[in-house]
Amino acid sequence: MSRVVVVTGASGGIGRATVAEFARRGDHVALIARGQTGLDAAAAACQELGAKTLTVPTDVSDADAVADAVDRIETELGPIDVWVNVAFTSVFSKFDDITPEEYRRATEVSYLGYVYSTMAVLPRMKNRGHGTIVHVGSALAYRGIPLQTAYCGAKHAIQGFHEALRCELLHEHSNVHVTMVQMPAVNTPQFSWVLSRLPKHPQPVPPIYQPEVAARAVVFAADHPRRREYWVGASTVGTLLANAVAPGILDRYLGRTGFASQQNGDLSTEGNVVNLWEPADGEQGRDFGARGVFDDKARAGSPQQWVAHRYPQVGVAAAVLAGAAGVAMAVGRRR
Repeated sequence: MSRVVVVTGASGGIGRATVAEFARRGDHVALIARGQTGLDAAAAACQELGAKTLTVPTDVSDADAVADAVDRIETELGPIDVWVNVAFTSVFSKFDDITPEEYRRATEVSYLGYVYSTMAVLPRMKNRGHGTIVHVGSALAYRGIPLQTAYCGAKHAIQGFHEALRCELLHEHSNVHVTMVQMPAVNTPQFSWVLSRLPKHPQPVPPIYQPEVAARAVVFAADHPRRREYWVGASTVGTLLANAVAPGILDRYLGRTGFASQQNGDLSTEGNVVNLWEPADGEQGRDFGARGVFDDKARAGSPQQWVAHRYPQVGVAAAVLAGAAGVAMAVGRRR
């Protein structure tokens, strides 16, 4: 039976790949984002896969607009079974160079957008006695890195919100579930449209994965929502464990390497659009698709994810071993 699935940030990146994955599964998909150009292209791709779709242009930082979107989706598609929070924006910059208005905007979209969306859909799911909410997080929900204070702050906030909400649902013995998927570096268009004050083109810190890897993890989490969270890629596990075991060493390591590793001098920033205030794929914009400009560096699969999906117990052990190797590498470099 087809589910009704809603994905925010559906016009590009992880959100774009995720709606396609749900469509491939035969679910009905509602797509939320600000830019109609990207939404239309994403919906057309889902329809080619046989899915029934609905595009709902919405800024998730507007609580009333999100509530209206939920009303429309349930009226036109039916009761929402799965809600996936993905939408975000940010600023690549040293903290000193970010204005209060920019910081507020990034936080309202990237953190409060998750809160407002959950506020809008959760009461309906509770009344029906079922439903799943998936928060797309990041290794940076646990580990802050330089040049991304706004993004890291939002992801840390989402992590705390997710944990507290999950505890409340468990206390209520609710059949509504909330889970979080912690992502590694992903090849998405964000590095070409997020506001940047860096001297060179922003880039994800390798190893980099294609957004389809992230999308498969989101769908798996939606199918198995009882777990508190899912980690995608051994690099994410390694980062989390390194932060837990040797945070001071990791601080110093990132202080030395985190500026250069997030910039690419081979790419130009000329002509890049900025999506902080307006969508990059609005009326005058173009469709950016799911993938960014790092195809030549991005991995199309994750062995750790493959094992974890098929053999959960073995997958966890493999992830921990890979993470321990990451800790050893970080400590070795420090020495």
